[in-house]
Amino acid sequence: MLNSPVDTLVCDTTQLTLWRSDAAYDYNRELVMPDMNLFEWLSRQVGELLRRLLGSRLVDNYSGLILFLCVTAILLTLIWFVYKKRPDLFMRSRRNKLAYTIDEDTIYGIDFEKAIAEALQQGCYKEGVRLVYLQTLKGLSDGQRIDWQLYKTPSQYLYEVKMGAFKQLTTDFLRVRYGNFEATASLVELMQSRQKEVIKGGEA
Repeated sequence: MLNSPVDTLVCDTTQLTLWRSDAAYDYNRELVMPDMNLFEWLSRQVGELLRRLLGSRLVDNYSGLILFLCVTAILLTLIWFVYKKRPDLFMRSRRNKLAYTIDEDTIYGIDFEKAIAEALQQGCYKEGVRLVYLQTLKGLSDGQRIDWQLYKTPSQYLYEVKMGAFKQLTTDFLRVRYGNFEATASLVELMQSRQKEVIKGGEA
């Protein structure tokens, strides 16, 4: 019966201890995830970059200030970029502003003849169109042919006054006010002519 060979290998525990204490032999550090969140990791990466660019001493002494300036610069850059792409987000757009407020569409307390004459004299034909339409509503209301209410729409008055002239007058008003149709002096005169026809009579 053969004897098994004697184990002659001896573990040098002193050498093992030296190796374990040496960071060059710490292979497990690459397998263990660092216990830090995304912000800490990002801060560390930015800190390393700044140390390479500015020097470690300057970064260590003024790290808080430098980080604040960097974050501020990034935010200002983002705001500038958004402003260049969408400037309307930072200011009130005149294009979206309503031409009139609802309070201006009242038919009471207005000297229509004087207001229309002034609008035509100043070349404000869009205002002239609006005033002629409101003056027509006032004439119909005074004649008890419509039940005028501030909240009612022009389309609702068409159900009360079934006249071709009033329908065309209302269409002209809506096209100018909401359809960006160009208002002219001749259009105002045409609406005034239709207004006379509407006020004169017809089926209500």
